[in-house]
Amino acid sequence: MERTKVNNSFYEELKEKWHEERSHPIALLRAENAVRNPWILNTVESLLGKKTSILDIGCGGGLLTNCLAKAGHTVTGVDLSPSSLSIAKQYDKTGSVTYLQADATRIPLEGGCFDVVCAMDLLEHVENPSLVIQEASRLLKKGGLFFFHTFNRNWLSYLLVIKGVEWFVKNTPPNMHVYSLFIKPEELVAFCLQNHLHVESMQGLVPSFTVKSFCQMLIYKTVDKDFSFAFSSSLKTGYVGFARKVYSRLVI
Repeated sequence: MERTKVNNSFYEELKEKWHEERSHPIALLRAENAVRNPWILNTVESLLGKKTSILDIGCGGGLLTNCLAKAGHTVTGVDLSPSSLSIAKQYDKTGSVTYLQADATRIPLEGGCFDVVCAMDLLEHVENPSLVIQEASRLLKKGGLFFFHTFNRNWLSYLLVIKGVEWFVKNTPPNMHVYSLFIKPEELVAFCLQNHLHVESMQGLVPSFTVKSFCQMLIYKTVDKDFSFAFSSSLKTGYVGFARKVYSRLVI
């Protein structure tokens, strides 16, 4: 039986929806970023203590990159979607972000040139996430940080992340997520270790339902502007974390 392929083509069609639409799952991504972005910034500041060079792989419409640039970091965003990159540039108020169209496994940049590499909402959208992590490691300096966010593979994540979004959010693209591409935490740890990355932190990221936001999704199938996410000790569904590069090999 032919394996279902993940649908990444819809990103090219989002355009202004990246920053405005509520009748689409992209609104959930914005809600995730509202929690993740400050966490990334705080972690970078506490562990590296300086303005850093940061690469965001799969940057999409610039939800993370532009936030990092506004905080004073030197930021590069990489994505395959020209439309998404155009929107990201449009919303870059600093005018400082370098945006590059490239495959996440073959980024035409010199190895060991970034203090931080991020792969948020990306690893479950590729057939071989270990190759993305390998590329992230290649581009990181020794001691650099690799941030990630992805989804666990179990019945609960299938029910909430795939079916729940299909049922309760309008305009959900077909095969936006494919269950077989979800990644168990222990698998992600193994991918990192294979590429000289030691996972130092991992925690869940789960929806914080209120009566209002739940009813909005149930009745209108839209994402309320107050819909939010929160960190959790449970890794059963979505989870975030970071790893540190502990070995730097010669890059040719």
